Parts: sequence; structure tokens; C-alpha cells
Amino acid sequence: MSEDRLQKIMAAAGVASRRACEDLMVAGRVQVDGQVVTELGTKVDPDKVEITVDGQPIKQPKRHVYYKVYKPRGVLSDIGGDTRGRQTVADLLPEDARRVFPVGRLDLISEGMVLLTDDGALANRLTHPRYEHPKIYYVLVQKMPTMLALENLRTGVDLPTGRTQPCKVNVAKTLPEGLVLDEGVAKGVWLRIVLREGKKRQIRHMTAAVGYPTQRLVRWAIGPVTVEGVKPGEYRALTGTEVGSLKEMISGKGSESPPMPESARPRTQPNRGGPSTRYGASTGRDDERGRGNEFAKGKDKYKAKDKDDTGSKPRGDAKRDTKDDGKFGPRGKDGRKRTGSGPKSGGGGRGGQK
Repeated sequence: MSEDRLQKIMAAAGVASRRACEDLMVAGRVQVDGQVVTELGTKVDPDKVEITVDGQPIKQPKRHVYYKVYKPRGVLSDIGGDTRGRQTVADLLPEDARRVFPVGRLDLISEGMVLLTDDGALANRLTHPRYEHPKIYYVLVQKMPTMLALENLRTGVDLPTGRTQPCKVNVAKTLPEGLVLDEGVAKGVWLRIVLREGKKRQIRHMTAAVGYPTQRLVRWAIGPVTVEGVKPGEYRALTGTEVGSLKEMISGKGSESPPMPESARPRTQPNRGGPSTRYGASTGRDDERGRGNEFAKGKDKYKAKDKDDTGSKPRGDAKRDTKDDGKFGPRGKDGRKRTGSGPKSGGGGRGGQK
């Protein structure tokens, strides 16, 4: 571990708050390798020195390890139980790696990213169905699915284990640049699927249910962390930024997934001949109110345009001409001005009917 300020190290070890740790240092109660340290700017490496407070060594907080592994097909992601001598993702790590467990398992014939860590709290938040954190997959099918099949995948598919939750499904024109595939089936159509649940072999069951069985399945990302740049069968320790992004996601403060590549984004269609509801376009009702004469037809369109060009105000804003008010206003027998639109005889409009 690199050097850090002494009071920060003490606070991280649970001695006291950082300000209280500074007070302990100033009071001469803190020693580093037997030497009293009172200078607040002192930096040390806790892995190389012994820090004591009132003669008692402080306990260093456990530092977790985080790896991302590209699991090839044919390698087990489950490292517990009887593996029958088969290779597991743990076998891909160095021999001196700590005891870790997988986050986000994949079946034997699937491939892609698996996280390995000894951070139980983080692993639980990432895998528990209640939290519904997203995982991104690229799924190969034989041919282009119909619009109905894609919509069924998005809205939910009935499986023996129950109906699947809605998910994001798009046709991917190309794969992400950082995704490195080994040999295998590559001909067909790639779908980009984002799931927030993780039932056993769920994607394979979903695509088969709509008539397009999965030919190949690759997990690209867990939350905001991708397998970019890691080749099949290799691993890499997560950077501090990647670990931080996962922790921010589970706390609800950070992004839940990496940006969608341009190749996977749905393409909007040009508007030909009127409003469309495709890809979230307006139905036109509210737009007609705002644009007014834009939707007028034929001669009325040009009449409406000429009327707008005169600069006249809408009827609600027009000023009343008080001079002609008495000349043209219809009146009843009692001489009062009629305001209703009913018949003139018999005492006035609808209010007089019995």
C-alpha cells in the first residue's frame, strides 16, 4: 500500500474521527515504530510500519481484492462444491490470490465477464435479485428476429419458472471494440440485452421461447464495469475507479451501466407524411394545439396563413368595441341585452324553460 497521512490511516482503522486522531497525535499519544509522532502532515505506509496509540497497535482494516475474469466456454464459474476435476474461473487467477468467490455466474457454455472478490457486502448487493442491478449481454441468434419477437423479449416472456421482467433489447450492428472473442460461432445477428434479474439460463430460455434460439452468449458488463480489453481466459484486477463506480452504483449515486455504443442504439425512422408514435414520437394532439394552422388543409391552409400574417390578436385578447355594443347586441322584450343563444320568443333562452 502507498503512503498516506497518519491521521487518515488511524481513522480508517476505527481509532476515532480524523479530527480526534489529530488531537491524539498532538498530545504525543501516537507512535510509529516506537517513535512519537506529533506532526500532522506525517505520511506512512501502514504495511511497512507499526502504529500504536497509548502503546496499543492499531488494527489495519481489511483490504478487499477485486478481479474481472473473461470466462471462456467450457470453464465453470461456480468454484464451490464438486467440480469433478473441471477448470474453474478461480484457476485462471494467480496462485497467491486470496480466497475469492464469483459475482454473476455464467453457465458452462456461456462466456464473458465474471467478477471475483472477497468483499461479501459488495457481492451480495450485486447478486441479490432485490437490487436489480443491470448486466449487459451480447447474444447471437441465427437470423434477424421479427419486430413482434423483439417486443415480446422486451415486455416479458412466459417461462416454466414464471414471466420474465421487462428488459432492454436492441439489434447490435457491431460488437463493442473492446470485446475480444475467441473462435466459435460468429455468423448470425447479435442482440444487445440488458437484464436486471438472473434466473438460470434465462436468456437462452427467452430467445428459444420467441423462436430464435441462442447460438452464443457473451456477458459484456456488470453494472458500469465491462470486460473491455480482457481476452478469454485472462484476468485483470479492477482499478480504483472501477471499484468506486460499483460502490456508487449500489449506493444509488452512480451510473448503473456503461454508455450504449452507437451501433446498438435504435435508429429512428424519418417522418413521412405525418406524426408517428414510433420510437416515442408525439401523437400529434398536443402539437396541433401549439402549431395551430400547420395542420390546416387545402384552401383553408392558405386562408389561415393570411389571417396569421395580418398580425391580428386571438379572439380572447381582442378589445371590445364599446361604440357598437348597443347597436348589434340582441335584446329581449324587457330591453335587457340577451346573453343566451336560445330562441328570442317566450322569455329568452334555456334558463326560462320549465
